[in-house]
Amino acid sequence: MSPVIEVHARARLITDGPLTRPVPVDLRYDPADERRTVHIGLPDGTDWAFGRDLLERGLRTPIERGAVRVWPCGRTQLIVELHSTDGVEVFQFEIRTLIRFLARTRAQTPATPVTSATRPDAGREPQPPSRTITTAARRPERDARPERGAQPARG
Repeated sequence: MSPVIEVHARARLITDGPLTRPVPVDLRYDPADERRTVHIGLPDGTDWAFGRDLLERGLRTPIERGAVRVWPCGRTQLIVELHSTDGVEVFQFEIRTLIRFLARTRAQTPATPVTSATRPDAGREPQPPSRTITTAARRPERDARPERGAQPARG
């Protein structure tokens, strides 16, 4: 069994205001999962899961599946837009970070020929994205400081 691939990365949270802020995210992939699902873990404990192919295709062209939209932004950035009943969260990633992560996931995925007989999801629609929330954040927001001139959040 191959080990789970987990990468601690940075994304920029895009807001309605003039400033963005860096946030730590966890990119996770389990090669044993036949659905080939990528997880994006956010600092508040929210975990978004969707097919790896959505992220791969989003590197080249805009794509939408369910509550997740992905599109390239110039040659070096990728936008991931996550819709939920709580609202919309928009993150900007460095493409090179995602390319390295996706390359690791492909290297760990078993190399079996994909045919309708070997592919468990043959003839079915791709898995819709899912969102789960844990009661406590998995890790504190380390080094997540607001941009220069940003006002601190007041509770």
